Amino acid sequence: MALNLLLLFIGIVILVVSGDYLVRGAAAFARKWGVSALIVGLTIVAFGTSAPELVVSIQAVLAGFETSALAIGNVVGSNITNILMVLGFPALIMAIPTDTQGVTRNTVFALFVTVVLIGLLFITGTGNGMPRWQGAVLFAGIIIYLVWMFKLARSGSKDPALREMAEVDEMDGLPRTAWVSAVFIIAGSIGLALGGSLIVDNASDIAKSLGISQAVIGLTLVAIGTSLPELATVVVAAYRGHTEVAIGNVVGSNIFNILAVLGAAALTGPVKIPDNMIGIDVWVMLAAIVTLLVLIIAGKPIGRKVGACLSLAYVAYIALLGYRIMTEASVPL
Repeated sequence: MALNLLLLFIGIVILVVSGDYLVRGAAAFARKWGVSALIVGLTIVAFGTSAPELVVSIQAVLAGFETSALAIGNVVGSNITNILMVLGFPALIMAIPTDTQGVTRNTVFALFVTVVLIGLLFITGTGNGMPRWQGAVLFAGIIIYLVWMFKLARSGSKDPALREMAEVDEMDGLPRTAWVSAVFIIAGSIGLALGGSLIVDNASDIAKSLGISQAVIGLTLVAIGTSLPELATVVVAAYRGHTEVAIGNVVGSNIFNILAVLGAAALTGPVKIPDNMIGIDVWVMLAAIVTLLVLIIAGKPIGRKVGACLSLAYVAYIALLGYRIMTEASVPL
C-alpha cells in the first residue's frame, strides 16, 4: 500500500511536469511554423493544460470497465477541487476579483455543461457505461466552445483568459530552437504516458486492496493531484498581482474537464458510472459552480471569509469521502 501511494505520487509529478513540457514544446514548434499565437493558445495550450486529466481518464478506460470509473471520478473530483480548493485556499491570502470581463459568460457556460453532464449520467444510469454517442456530444461541445472563443478573440474581446492564451511567446521557458522543441514534445509525450500508467495502475491497486471503488480514488488522490497545476497557476498569478486570471483559469479548466476530457474518455470506451456519483458527487459539483456564479453576479471579490467558507466546504467534502472509504473498505484502515 505504501509503495502504491509513493508510485501514485511519483506518477502525478511526472504527469504534471510532462504536460508542461509538451505544451511548451508544441507551442514553440507551432509558432516556428508561423501558426498564429491565438490558434496555438486556443488549441495546444488549452488542451495541454488538461493533459493530466485527459491522459489519466483515457488510460483508465483502456484498463477495463471497472477501472474506467476512475475517469469520471477524476473529472468530477477535479471540478470540485478547482472551485473549492484552488479558489478557496489562495483567497485566504489575497482577494480574487469576480468582475473581470468574460467571467460571467464563461461561468454560465460551465454551469450549462455541468447540467448537460448530469442529464447524460441520468440517461446512462448507475452501474452502466457512458456510450460513445454521449462522448461525441461532449467532445463536439468543446469544439463549439473553442470556435466561439476564437470568434470572441477576433472581435477584440478583453477576456483575460483569451489574452493569456494568445500571449504564447511570453510563456516562461519556451524553447527557442526546433530541435529543443522536438525534445520537449517527445519527452513530454513519453512522460505523460508513463505518469498516466503509474497513476492508473497504482490507483487501481489501492482501490482493490481497500475494497473500494475506483471512483473514490479518482475523486480524492487523483483529482487533487491533477488539479495542482491550476492551484499553482492561481497562486503564481496572485503573487504577481494578476488575480484577474484566477477564475478564468478555473472555469476554463472545468469546461475542458467535462467536454474534452470526459468526452474523449467516453469516445475511447464505456465509462462506468458508480452508484454514489449520481447520488452525491455530481450535486456537490453543481453546487460548487452555482455558488461561484452567485459570487460573480454579486460582483464582490472572493476574500478571506468566502475563501474560508470554500476551503471548509472542501474539507467537509473530503471528510465525507473519507467516511465513504471507511464504510466501503473491505480491510481495516
